[in-house]
Amino acid sequence: MIKIAFVCQRYGEEVNGGAEAECRMYAERLTPFFDVEVITTCALDYVTWANYYPEGWSELNGVKIQRFRVKQKRRRRLFAALSLQVTKERHSDRTEAVWLREQGPYSPDLTAYLQRHGTDYDAVLFMTYLYYPTAQGIREPCRRKILIPTAHDEWPIYQRQYNRVFEEADAYVYNTPAEKRFVEKRFPFSAGRPGITIGAGVTYPGGKLPSAEERFGIRGPYLCYSGRIDPSKGCETLFEYFMRYQDRHNNCLKLVLTGKAAMEIPERPDIHVLGFVSEEEKYAVMKDATALVLASELESLSIVVLESMMMGRPVLVNGKCEVLKDHCTMSNAGFYFYNYEEFEAELDYLLEHPSAYAQMCENGKNYIRDRYQWDHIIRQLKGLIDA
Repeated sequence: MIKIAFVCQRYGEEVNGGAEAECRMYAERLTPFFDVEVITTCALDYVTWANYYPEGWSELNGVKIQRFRVKQKRRRRLFAALSLQVTKERHSDRTEAVWLREQGPYSPDLTAYLQRHGTDYDAVLFMTYLYYPTAQGIREPCRRKILIPTAHDEWPIYQRQYNRVFEEADAYVYNTPAEKRFVEKRFPFSAGRPGITIGAGVTYPGGKLPSAEERFGIRGPYLCYSGRIDPSKGCETLFEYFMRYQDRHNNCLKLVLTGKAAMEIPERPDIHVLGFVSEEEKYAVMKDATALVLASELESLSIVVLESMMMGRPVLVNGKCEVLKDHCTMSNAGFYFYNYEEFEAELDYLLEHPSAYAQMCENGKNYIRDRYQWDHIIRQLKGLIDA
C-alpha cells in the first residue's frame, strides 16, 4: 500500500486553525486509499507553541500521528524585533534563519526524523509554507514532496529563505485560483510544475440542527463570526464597523461570535461571545444568522465562508483579500467591502431586499454543491499522489 505522510505544525480536534483543520480533513479522507501518517508537534497554541499533547505515537479517526516536542516557546519580544529586521531591504540569511526558529514551532527532532525517515514514504505533503516544520522539513530527503502552501500576499513570503521552500516542492496543492495566481507571480518557476486547485470540501451536517435561540437564547437578526477572534483575522475592523453601524442605526441587530478569543472583545449587550462551540452549535448559529462577516485581509480559502454558504447564508467579506473577493464574485452569494461606507450600504441591502437576499442564499448553496464536494476533491488529490 502506498505510504504517505502529512507534515503540519499542529494537529488535533482541539486545534483552532483553518490550515490545520484542512490537513486533518485531507488525512482522514485519504485513509481508505493510502497508509496515512501525520508528523507534527506537541503544540496546541500557536501563540506560545507550548507543549500540550504527549510526545510519541497516537491515533485519531484512523490516522496515525507522531508528535515531537517543541524545543522552545516563542519569545515574543525577540520574535517582534527579528520581524522588524527581516522586513528591511538589507538583512542577512542568518537573520532569516533565526527568525524562522523564533516563528516556530521549533522542533529539531521533527526535522531530524524526516532526515532519517523521509524516504520511507512514497509522498510527503507539507501543510502551510510559513512555519518551521514545513520550511525546514521540506529540505530533508523525501521521495516526493507536495507543498500545500496556503499562501497569500503577506510580508513573510518575500523572505529569501522561502524561495527554497517552494523550489523543493515537486508539486503544489492550491486552495483557490487567487492563491495559485499569487504563488506563480511570486515564484515564477512554480508555473511549470504539477499542481491542482481543490480547496477543502464542506459537508452539510446530518440530523436536525437546533436553533440558535434553543441552544444559546439568541434571537435574530444577527451577524455571525466564526473562528479565532484575533486582530490578524480582522476582528478589530469587525468590531469597529459593527459598533459604528449600530451607533448610526440603533436597531436590534446583534453580533454573535464563536471561537477562541485572542484579544479583548468590546462589552456590549449587542455583542454575544459563545466561545469554543461544537460543530453542531457552529452550524446552528450560521443557519439562523442574517450573514457571516469576515474582515480578514489574509485568507487562503476560508472554510467558514464556505460553510456559511452551505447553510444558505450570504457573506460580507474584506475586498482586500483576493480569495474572499473571488468567492463572492464566483458565487453571487456575498458582498465585499473596502471601507465602512461599503460595509454599511451592503448590510443595509441584505436587510432591506428580501427577494435578492433569498436568491443569494440559493446561490451560495449552489456554489458549494458545484465546487466543494469531498468526493471530487479527494479524487483529484489522490490522482496527484498516485502520479
